[in-house]
Amino acid sequence: MLHIRGRKPETGHAKFLAVLIRFIRQQWPIALFVAFATMAAAQAQQAIPLTLAEAEDLALAAEPGQAALIAKAAALGEQAIVSEQLPDPTLRAGLANFPIQSGGFTSEAMTQAQLIVRQAFPAGKSRDASRRQFESMSLEMTDAAGARGRDVLMATRRSWLESYYWRRAADIVAESRPFFSDLATITRSLYSVGSKTQYDVLRSELELSRLDDRLIDIERQQSGSRAALSEWIGEESRRPVAEKLPSWNELPALHVLHGNLLAHPAVTAADAGVAARLAGVEVAKEKFKPGWAIDLGYGFRGGYLPSGEARSDMVSLSITMDLPVFRGNRQNRSLAAALSERRAAEGTREQLLRRLRSQIDTEYARWQDLSRRLQLYDERILGQAGAQAQAALLAYQSEAGDFADVMRGYIDDLNTRLDYERLQVERAQSYAVLANLGGLSR
Repeated sequence: MLHIRGRKPETGHAKFLAVLIRFIRQQWPIALFVAFATMAAAQAQQAIPLTLAEAEDLALAAEPGQAALIAKAAALGEQAIVSEQLPDPTLRAGLANFPIQSGGFTSEAMTQAQLIVRQAFPAGKSRDASRRQFESMSLEMTDAAGARGRDVLMATRRSWLESYYWRRAADIVAESRPFFSDLATITRSLYSVGSKTQYDVLRSELELSRLDDRLIDIERQQSGSRAALSEWIGEESRRPVAEKLPSWNELPALHVLHGNLLAHPAVTAADAGVAARLAGVEVAKEKFKPGWAIDLGYGFRGGYLPSGEARSDMVSLSITMDLPVFRGNRQNRSLAAALSERRAAEGTREQLLRRLRSQIDTEYARWQDLSRRLQLYDERILGQAGAQAQAALLAYQSEAGDFADVMRGYIDDLNTRLDYERLQVERAQSYAVLANLGGLSR
């Protein structure tokens, strides 16, 4: 076989590597394009603003806490079916009256091979009461899952609104920074020609540094608000929040919210808890009644009668009944415990209602106060703060004002705009709490 001088014959591995290298050289532009396209798609997804409605849907979809409560409700529902059934019958097989000194299975007339079936019946109507108890407990878990959903929705709204505020704060401060930077530059220029004092330069630079420090703090707050939101929506919290607040400007009357409170899932769960404890009292009372069981037995006998006939097999029937005589430390104490649990459940429900009513009253008053303050900001404070800052600047430019007044005026204007955004967010958060308590629709 002839070979080219200076080149070794290609082995199988070498041929494979050569083909692989040619393939990579031919296909790398396509692979690179696909990789860049995938990265661009992921970045585009991250850049899509996260609306409040979308955050709510993400939080409520397969929420683990709510799913756990629903699973518990399903388990208790299955227990309700089980508790109503009769106990499984028992089967007993044995040998009765077998002579041990002499003889065998056929020597004695009463020797039998027995097969006995027993069916027990719980006391009174305890099965029905147990079923109702488990059904009420299942309903309690179902309503608790509904309450959990409301709480998750409220927490998601509050977290989203907090993220919204810090994004708006970052935008407002970032928009104001060029003005403060220009003001510092102009002041330095005027100082260089002797028109202004060094104090003005230092003050302008100090306020610019403070503005940068505020931006750093706002970035930290943004990270914290995203982390809080991630508890409910996961990685989607990395997306920027949308720039529009929900239109939550109207509330029902206070008495309407109080009326809706009785339908709150937490309250209905407490109602179901009381019903479950009432059924538990019935179960304890039924234990004072006797339980009983019926035994049906079949006895096989071998051997023959003196007449030559085969001995007859035997059938037996008996009834066993409990005798609840010693009730002091069993039935009586079980009933006392059930009654105490019922009173505890009733007290817990009343405590819950009082707490929720107090929360509604407090939050409703807060929402009204925030609404009045926002109206004042809209009608007067925002305009006055802006006008004051402009007036201070004009006076300074005409040598009739102090530079400290200019800085104070624009800092007040910046703080006023931030306060206005905070008031809007706080009122929306207050609405989220009232929507939870009062059952307001999304």
